[in-house]
Amino acid sequence: MKYSGWPEPGELVVGDVDEIADFGVFVDLDEYEDKRGLCHISEVASGWIKNVRDHVREGQTVVAKVLDVDKSSNQIDLSIKDVNEHQRKDKIQAWKNSQKADNWMLIALGEDVDDDRYTAVANALLVEYDSLYDAFEAAAISGEEALEDVDIDADARDDIVEAARDNVSVPYVDVTGYVDLESAAPDGVDDVREALSAAEGNGEIPDGVDLEVGYVGSPEYRIKVRAPDYKTAEDQLEAAAARAREAIEAAGGVGEFHRDRREDDE
Repeated sequence: MKYSGWPEPGELVVGDVDEIADFGVFVDLDEYEDKRGLCHISEVASGWIKNVRDHVREGQTVVAKVLDVDKSSNQIDLSIKDVNEHQRKDKIQAWKNSQKADNWMLIALGEDVDDDRYTAVANALLVEYDSLYDAFEAAAISGEEALEDVDIDADARDDIVEAARDNVSVPYVDVTGYVDLESAAPDGVDDVREALSAAEGNGEIPDGVDLEVGYVGSPEYRIKVRAPDYKTAEDQLEAAAARAREAIEAAGGVGEFHRDRREDDE
C-alpha cells in the first residue's frame, strides 16, 4: 500500500535511484504514489564528490532523509549522506515488513479486493497498531483476541487471523478457551479444584508450552496456552479442556468447553 500524500521533512524514505545527473540523483519514492525526490550531489555522500556514480548506481535502493518539500513545484529534496547505517538498516527492515504486510492483506481480503475495502480495513488496523505488520504479527500470536478492539467486520477479522497464522513467522502463539465446571455434590468445590488441576496437566505439559488456568466467574474458567506454533497451542488447549471435563464428569458434575466467553470480562 502506497501513501497518496507527501512525506514530511525529517522523515526517512525508501526509494530507487531512477536517474543520475552531474548535479545529483533522482529517486523514485517506493512508499508514495507518483513521488520523486532529488538528492543534490552535496547530499549524496560526505566530502568532495568527483563522480556521483562512484557512490550510487541506477536501480539501487537507497534510504534518504527528506530535507524539504515544496508541493507547489512538486519538489522533494533528499539527503542520502544524513542517514547512518543503523537508520538505514532499520528503515529497510520496516519497508520490507510493510511489503510483507501488504501481501498478507491481499491474501486475507483477496487479490481482487477493491481499494475502498482495503483502505477501510487497513485504517481500522492502524488505529490499534503502529503498522499492518504489527497487526498481523499480533493476530498470529493471539488470534481473534488481538483484533477484538479493531473496528472491522467478522469476515475480515477471521480472514486476517487465518492469513496471519498461515504466513507470519512468530516465536510463539497464544490461544484462549473457556471451560464451565459445575458440581452439585456436597464437596463440589473440591471436585472443581481437582478438575482444574487436571486441566493444568499435573506437571505433564510438554516443554516449550505454557498453560495457565484462571477463574473468570463461576462456573466459567479461562484456559490460556502459549506454544511455539498454532497447531500445538490448539492441541494443548483442547487437551486441557478435555482433562477438566473428564475429571468433573467422573465426580458426577458437568463440564463444557467453549472458545468464547459467555459474558464480557469485568
